[in-house]
Amino acid sequence: MTLKWTRASLSDLQRLHAFLHPVNPDAAACVIQRLTDGPDLLHTQPRIGTRLPEFEPREVRCLFIGDYEMRYEITADQAVWMLRVWHTREFR
Repeated sequence: MTLKWTRASLSDLQRLHAFLHPVNPDAAACVIQRLTDGPDLLHTQPRIGTRLPEFEPREVRCLFIGDYEMRYEITADQAVWMLRVWHTREFR
């Protein structure tokens, strides 16, 4: 399966980096690295995340990487689309 990032998910990564960087640039880089490397597991095990029934019939799932929630969708063409990324303490 191929992993693709939506504009919204890439924007989320930029927002998280911009929030962390002024306080701790090294931590900001580390978090972004973990968030971009973490979903590599989805190439071989795309259904490892918890399915979110409120999005049915779409197959939207969530995966937690540390304190960050990543929502993604598995499409009929066997692609995995990263939809959104945020810290679990953010109000969503």
